[in-house]
Amino acid sequence: MARTMAEPDRLDALDALVERLERTAAELRAGELSTERAASLVDDCARVAAEAGAELDRRVRADDAGPGVAGQLALES
Repeated sequence: MARTMAEPDRLDALDALVERLERTAAELRAGELSTERAASLVDDCARVAAEAGAELDRRVRADDAGPGVAGQLALES
């Protein structure tokens, strides 16, 4: 599959989300947080995971569409 100019940016965005989740998980595992801070981080993890899922979904849809406009699904005849 040929890479487009926008693809490195998409990879960087997903990598940044994954890195953020990993840092937050490490902070939670350390066990040195107040209950309120831990709950806040868990909420943040859920939000970031949803963003990562949405980004992956956009990529799958763009890949399914093949060449053409990113984010647009191909119509089957």
